[in-house]
Formats: sequence, C-alpha cells, structure tokens
Amino acid sequence: MIALPDLASLGLFVAAALVLLITPGPAVLYIVARSIDQGRRAGLVSTLGVHAGTLVHKYLGAAYLVFLGVRRLLDRTTSVTSRRPERRHLRRAFLDGVVVNVLNPKTALFFLAFLPQFVMTARGDVGAQILGLGLLFVGLGVITDGLYAVGAGTAAHWLRGNPQFVRSERWVSGSMYIGLGVAAAFSSTHRK
Repeated sequence: MIALPDLASLGLFVAAALVLLITPGPAVLYIVARSIDQGRRAGLVSTLGVHAGTLVHKYLGAAYLVFLGVRRLLDRTTSVTSRRPERRHLRRAFLDGVVVNVLNPKTALFFLAFLPQFVMTARGDVGAQILGLGLLFVGLGVITDGLYAVGAGTAAHWLRGNPQFVRSERWVSGSMYIGLGVAAAFSSTHRK
C-alpha cells in the first residue's frame, strides 16, 4: 500500500518537487537536446527514460553526458530530417534517459537528502511512504519534463526549415551534452 503525508506536508513536498523539476538540470537539458535533435516523440520517450531512471540511482552522469556530446560532435550525418525517427532511435532515447537520470546527482540528492524529511515513522510503513512520495515525484516529473519535450520538439520542427540551423545542429546539441556533463561534474563536486 502506498502512503502519503498529511495535506500540509504533501503540499510542501509538491511545491519543492516542482521547483526542483522545473529548474533546468542535466535531465531537462538532455530532454530539450533530444527533442530538438529528434523531435517531440523522442523527447517524450526520453522523459519516460529519465523518470524510469529516477526509480534507481548513482554518479558518473557527467562522463556519460560528455560521451553523448562527443559522439554527437563526431557524427557527420545530418539528424535533422523531416522523416520520423525509427523505433530503434526511440529505444535509444529511452535508455539514454534512464542512464542520464540514474547518474544525475541532482535527483540522487533529492532522494537521499530531501525526500526522507517527509517520511514519519509515526505514520506507519516507511517503505510505503517513500514509494508514495517517489511515485508522486515521478508523476510530476513526467508532466514537467514532458512539457519541455513538447516545447523543444515544436521549436525543432520550426528550426528544421532554417538551413543555418540544420548545418549547425550537431555542434549545438553536442556542445549542450558536453556542457551538461561539465556542469554536472562541478555541481556534484561542490555538494560534497
């Protein structure tokens, strides 16, 4: 059975979770980059992957994001096309999303330091409370990150008509991934 805190504590948890979720970090920027690179569908699948990764947790996300950026910079093919992404690309978007958030220090910090403050042993089963709050966080994250995916995917559709953007897209998305990796590395170092 899933357990949630009283209404006042739940409201505070939701407000804090929403602030965390709408603040761009590695996961949001990954979703935006994937949406611009491959469209709304890939962005939404990446969102699902990110939040599946929320259910697990660890560090090394910075190295993985840099790897994605370097791989994108070295890829000479033009990924911005009008054709629909293949199912294989959506599976890759999902798996990359899982890895990005499993290794996201911001999410790990939330689950290790912030979420336990809303769990009260007097309310009963601690595991059920953590499960309830964790699932609530994932639900809120799917909604907020899904909005980022749809917005960035819509902007990408408009940008595909711009020849200058098409020529520079791999540099922009590759640089975003590398920048995310560097930012994640520095943000997790400062927290220790």
